[in-house]
Amino acid sequence: MSELIKKTIRCPNCKHVFTITGLPGEIKKVVCPNCYTIGKIVFEKSKDIAISVSHLTKIYGDLIAVDDISFEVKRGEVFAFLGPNGAGKTTTVEMIESIRKPTKGLIKIFGKDISKSFSEIKERIGVLPQEFKSFERLTVRETLEYFSSLFNKHIEISKSLKEMNLEGEKDKLYKDLSGGLKQRVGVAIALVNDPDIIFLDEPTTGLDPKARREVWDVISNLKRQGKTIFLTTHYMEEAEYLADHVAIIHKGKIIAEGTVDELIQRYGKGNTLHINGNPKVYEFLKEKGFNVEISRNNGVTMHILRYSDILEVLSLLKDNNIEYDSIDIRCPNLEEVFLTLTGAKLLEGTI
Repeated sequence: MSELIKKTIRCPNCKHVFTITGLPGEIKKVVCPNCYTIGKIVFEKSKDIAISVSHLTKIYGDLIAVDDISFEVKRGEVFAFLGPNGAGKTTTVEMIESIRKPTKGLIKIFGKDISKSFSEIKERIGVLPQEFKSFERLTVRETLEYFSSLFNKHIEISKSLKEMNLEGEKDKLYKDLSGGLKQRVGVAIALVNDPDIIFLDEPTTGLDPKARREVWDVISNLKRQGKTIFLTTHYMEEAEYLADHVAIIHKGKIIAEGTVDELIQRYGKGNTLHINGNPKVYEFLKEKGFNVEISRNNGVTMHILRYSDILEVLSLLKDNNIEYDSIDIRCPNLEEVFLTLTGAKLLEGTI
């Protein structure tokens, strides 16, 4: 349930001051307890929004890198900005971070226009840039101490080392760390000022599966702490595993947005059933009225919306003594959503 907002009101008629509470987005009738003047109060939703982007555009000569996009990021959520390399993800993030200047559009962080008030909120954000690198010959502890000294507010180094599970590496030189540990140091640097929002730009690119999972665990822990996380990625599995909300960007435009389940339900083709090992299966199911296709190795493929239909198919095969070697049931995922929307697969290295 949303948290109640308390407002202090001065009656325009008798100047009496009183308080009233309401929910975000609520419009409430109020009556002055002193003179009974009637009015109304709007409780803004902005307290729940960490980042608001409106009609954001970035143009380089003839290239439209970011094309009139709008979205919101709620406080305390993991927001995944998903798309291939070259789609406009990093350009968008760098405009929000005030590194690049938009061609047009409005960006607000915690309700403040960053073009006018970035100095007020810059210490409330932490940044892990794409292809992060640090000082080769500083130890992990020395690295965190250096970056911590750049901020007015910072957390204890020992706490940061513990949260990132880096206590055992604190005296190692940065150059001697594995790829996964270097990324954890990068996240630790992004957190030295105890920010409310953390921007992680492709944090697991180039990492092996084990190191990637370690970074995912770190991100999940940050969410449990109530941090707002803006994650850019071209890994479908990463977005599915971590994100509360996903915006898919392609050629500078946001082409779909929602929770993972909402996107799959809206654009997925349902569950896919593969039956392998017997060509007779195809003719039998065709006769029974099922929409089936021949797949590789003379197997059968069919798209099924309900699991009850899968059970019906398998029961029919069993009751009619039609044998097969194996079955494979695949659920729709973000890869299928992207393929449906763009006609292309989202692969590492895609431009």
